[in-house]
Amino acid sequence: MGTALITGASAGLGLEFAWQLATAKHDVVLVARNEERLKRLAGQLEAAAGIRAEVLVADLSVRADVERVAERLRSDEKPIGLLVNNAGLGLNQRFIGGDLAREEAALAVMVTAVLVLSQAAADAMVARGRGAILNVASVAALLASGTYSAHKAWVRSFTEGLAVELEGTGVTATALCPGFVHTEFHERGAIDVSAYPAIAWLNAEDVVAKALSDVRRGAVISTPSVRYRAASAAARMSPRFVIRRFGRYRKAIEGS
Repeated sequence: MGTALITGASAGLGLEFAWQLATAKHDVVLVARNEERLKRLAGQLEAAAGIRAEVLVADLSVRADVERVAERLRSDEKPIGLLVNNAGLGLNQRFIGGDLAREEAALAVMVTAVLVLSQAAADAMVARGRGAILNVASVAALLASGTYSAHKAWVRSFTEGLAVELEGTGVTATALCPGFVHTEFHERGAIDVSAYPAIAWLNAEDVVAKALSDVRRGAVISTPSVRYRAASAAARMSPRFVIRRFGRYRKAIEGS
């Protein structure tokens, strides 16, 4: 994989991707908004794993910042062999009556940035004849749970289409579709998850290990854990009116 660029690298799955890639002796480019956390992480990775960790501070809801990251992906100096589009956020609000600026920021981070960075990476990787793109989607892509589901459905569908276009180029595209994972994601989004049972939760270490294994074998969809693969299969086979009913059930739980 060579050097890996990871967005949202300062916390959650992005942090775990950074550690697992670094301990596998890959240099990393760490992208996030918090410069202090990124620099601290870079120092820890370099000291523990003996690799080079580059810090790139960027807010992916800002188009100019996205372009700076895209330019790093296009660079032939220390070329990027793996792009991990991981940055994301939970809104914890209804669309109707919600803060539209927050909705637009989420769309920019989880859709527009993925689009722009994937193209920059794919163009450079195809020219070299090797590379991989890993886009973090979600099993929510198969549900009807507000704009988050819509964003992740786009990521999943986009990645599948990208994988088709990349066939025969030496470059692969994988969509990671985890369920609930023990990270800072829900806490930072002020999302109450107390109603969800312990069996619903996955460990970040296992999710990332499975994702990287699937990238290495060229899988297009990576769904960690048997239970979430079964849940995804059930969602794909269920009539959409059933999925919409489930969305209303979840809305009732979250509003209680």
